[in-house]
Amino acid sequence: MWALVINPVSGQGNGARLGTYVAGYLNSRAISYEIIIGRNSIDQGDLLQRFLDRHPDCTGVIAVGGDGLLHLVLQKTVPAQIPLAVIPAGTGNDFVRTLGWSLTHIDQLLEKVLTTSPRSIDLGLVDGEWFGAILSTGFDSVVNERANAMSWPKGPMKYNVAIAIELPSFKPRHYEITLDDRTISTEAMLIAVSNGRSYGGGMLVCPHADISDGFFDVMVLHPISKLEFIKVFPKVFKGTHISHPAVEIVRSKKVSITSDAVAYADGERIGQLPISAECISGALSTWMP
Repeated sequence: MWALVINPVSGQGNGARLGTYVAGYLNSRAISYEIIIGRNSIDQGDLLQRFLDRHPDCTGVIAVGGDGLLHLVLQKTVPAQIPLAVIPAGTGNDFVRTLGWSLTHIDQLLEKVLTTSPRSIDLGLVDGEWFGAILSTGFDSVVNERANAMSWPKGPMKYNVAIAIELPSFKPRHYEITLDDRTISTEAMLIAVSNGRSYGGGMLVCPHADISDGFFDVMVLHPISKLEFIKVFPKVFKGTHISHPAVEIVRSKKVSITSDAVAYADGERIGQLPISAECISGALSTWMP
């Protein structure tokens, strides 16, 4: 028995379309499953938990949605040690990108999930909350706060508008970053604690991050001018920003950050700093190409 968890509004309705497709795919192969769709994220999490309580030996969970649904489902599947597959239906889909799957060849992903065994990968654990891709604080979190408060525009454009609103008044903040072997005390514009390689729909903030090495890649963007930021920002989509002298990347299994700032993980609000995170080896069973 599989759990098919669907966020129908993910990707402006893409979740409903792909959820229907996946259900048909499972039906055509006479595979037993139960659809889980909640009224909201809390309800969805509760429904999934009840399913796992009823089926502790279930084969796995297939989540159709974006990184937000991934983040929700991780909190239930990891403690239960249930394998998880994610069908990319959101606007970012960065966890699926990190795993190496195509965002369009869904049949290949489903075939692999249904015919092969999963493998173990690392996850981040921040103050008791699991995350798959990136934990961050700084300018991107300020943009997230602004975007979440906006009712218009919809979709990815909302974040572009939020960037335009926040950048002119944004100021670097002071951070205390405690790593395995040292503490960094610095002004910074952005800090990304990376289990995966990308966030924000393909921004390769830590292009060399490895989800199987037991370590975070921690990217610190030291203060630069607004003009320089605008020049450097597009390079993040190819990962070439890491050669800029203001970019520092270090590796650490544990990271604690203190500042007057907010943190997000997998695009979901974690809350005010201070925070403490650890890379947990082999925390999740999933499928890779």
